[in-house]
Amino acid sequence: MPRRRICLLGSATNTTNTDLVRSWRGLGFDAVLLSPLERQPRLEPGTVALGRLDVLPSLDGVEPGLLALFLLERGGVRVLNRASALIVVHDKLLTARRLAFAGLPHPRTAAWRGDREPPLKPPLVLKPRFGSWGRDVFRCRDEAEVTEALRAARDRPWFVRHGALLQELMPLSTSDLRLVVAGGAVVGAGRRVATRGEWRTNVSLGGRLLPARPSPAAQSIAIAAATAVGADLVGVDLLPLGRDEYVVIELNGAVEFDERYSLTERGIHLDIAGALGLLPDRDPCPCGCGSPAGAQPLVENRSGVGV
Repeated sequence: MPRRRICLLGSATNTTNTDLVRSWRGLGFDAVLLSPLERQPRLEPGTVALGRLDVLPSLDGVEPGLLALFLLERGGVRVLNRASALIVVHDKLLTARRLAFAGLPHPRTAAWRGDREPPLKPPLVLKPRFGSWGRDVFRCRDEAEVTEALRAARDRPWFVRHGALLQELMPLSTSDLRLVVAGGAVVGAGRRVATRGEWRTNVSLGGRLLPARPSPAAQSIAIAAATAVGADLVGVDLLPLGRDEYVVIELNGAVEFDERYSLTERGIHLDIAGALGLLPDRDPCPCGCGSPAGAQPLVENRSGVGV
């Protein structure tokens, strides 16, 4: 049987992209990483294209490559994380609208250009509409801090282009839960703990990553969030509010992860391939869940108590 060809569209600066390609080659795939800055790829029938375009470093949009994904889809190539899904995932205003339409818990969200009264009252968070890595995120506990955050953000490229996003400030917590969802199944999880003196849990800001065994409730809401935005491989960040109560904080279409997120002995890279129906010797499960036929659940919670 010929090797299945997988083309991952994304930046090599995202180490998860290079790790995925390397791991999948080890599994026997003809996997290749294409930079979003390269010319429009021409892929033959049978190739799978996986879009993992990230937010621009300037935080004012998505990396180049959305048109390439759209044209590949129009050309009959199987595209995972289609252009339409990545736009919704990376545009936090669209994400909020999709989650609200699906009835999922999410902080109240509104766009603001600073030319009128804020549509939300503090305490709130002011941040880019396209954001990542915890950058340019301002916690505003009162109106004075809103004014100060607006003054700091006004000259940023992302504010000039899109204005700011205001979100209800949720109860502060020193940790949150990041789940990786692939093909409608939770394939990875980790608990992120903020560093001392920092309210954001981003690992890029010094946060620690700890193992996690997500409860069925956490898995259910993460899968529902991924479904709401139409994403095939996505990170879903959840804030625990109580026993089996969670709020979806945000989604990430180019989520970074490694084997520390693994929930099985097979490892997260193999579990992703299985959940996406990419394994060459197994067909997707006929129930439509995206897992290989006959596969065991990726997460087993014997205690009934989750993170």
